[in-house]
Order: sequence, then C-alpha cells, then structure tokens
Amino acid sequence: MILCIADIFDAAKLAELRDEIAGGQFVDGILTAGWASRLVKNNEQLAAGPAARTSQQLVIDALKANAVFSTAVMPKRFFPPLFARYQPGMKFGTHMDNAIMGDEQMRSDVSITVFLSPPEEYDGGELVMETTAGESAYKLPAGHAVVYPSNMLHRVNEVTRGIREVAVTWAESLIRSAEQREILFDIERVRRTLFERDGKTAEFDLLHKTVSNLRRLWAET
Repeated sequence: MILCIADIFDAAKLAELRDEIAGGQFVDGILTAGWASRLVKNNEQLAAGPAARTSQQLVIDALKANAVFSTAVMPKRFFPPLFARYQPGMKFGTHMDNAIMGDEQMRSDVSITVFLSPPEEYDGGELVMETTAGESAYKLPAGHAVVYPSNMLHRVNEVTRGIREVAVTWAESLIRSAEQREILFDIERVRRTLFERDGKTAEFDLLHKTVSNLRRLWAET
C-alpha cells in the first residue's frame, strides 16, 4: 500500500523544522549509503549534531500524532530520520532500502518521505516507485508525506532547478505483513465511518471485535 498523507506538518511546525535544519551542517549523503546504494546516491544530508537531533524528534512526534499514519503503519519503532537536500544535478538512482537498520537491528517495514520544500521551488526530484503495474511518481506539497512498503525499488529523479529538501525515515510495524496492514487499515476506516454516521451500533461492535482480534492474531510486540 502506497499512501499519501496530508499535513504531517502545518505551516508553523514546518517553518520551525526548516529553520532548525538550516542551522545545521550538510555533508555528502554517500556517508550513510549502503555498499550498493553508494553507487547511485548523489545528495547532501544533515550531519549529526544538535540540529539533527531536534529535527529528528520533531518528525517522529509529528508522525506519531497523525491519526492516519498511526492507523496505517502501526509503528513499533522508528529509525532516526535523515534530512536530505538535492541541488541541481543531484539524484538518487534506483535502490532498495536496507532490510535491517542501525545498531538495534531494526527491521524496516515501512519507508516514509516527508516533503519539506514546496514543489514550485524545484524542478525534477520526483520520488518514483517501481511497481509491477509500472512506475508511479510523487512530488507532494510541503508538509505532506508518502508512505510505502520498504520492499519496493524506488529512486529520486534528478533535480534540475532549485533545492529539494525532504525528511526520510523508516518504521518497524507491529504488523510485519504489508497485506495485513492494508486489511486492518481498510477495516478501521469503515469502523470509524460507521461510528461517525450512526454511533455505537451492533454493526460497529462487530467490526470493532473483528479488527481487535485480527490485531491480536497478527501483531508482533
């Protein structure tokens, strides 16, 4: 399931985040690339330091607070977000995200890109998913995010004008299977719609029972 989520950051929080990032130092993004990805990665990333730590927490807090994200992903833990900058001529060729990340050996189930630059500020820079149904390109408004399974090949097209800034992170989900996460997300959407329309009915109770029991069956705590 590829999901676009609006307003992970509102205008004020986005400005706060971008100001924090601007106070840090950017380095060659190849420093955090895997042995294969370093062959196709050409961008800059915010270096470790106070600006990075504060910015990472802002992103994680915003994701946790978003009801759509929490329902769709059911995150167990996050990898510390990276902040990437693409200037003209920079791109990130086709690659696969690492399955196991960091010293804590976190399993990457879900990849998240939060767009920080307004799309009118740069040309190119689309995030492209390579799916069995063909390619899908994403270039969202600032503050919006695209969430997708980490087992997908993807790339970032070359930026030809302006600067593209994004926050990228990964989550290990309580639900390992992408198919099961989608089933739970669909049922939860129906459950909430029924409750908002009709209140606590027998049909709502049955759906509530079903989604709760599926979570018990599938969750890895």
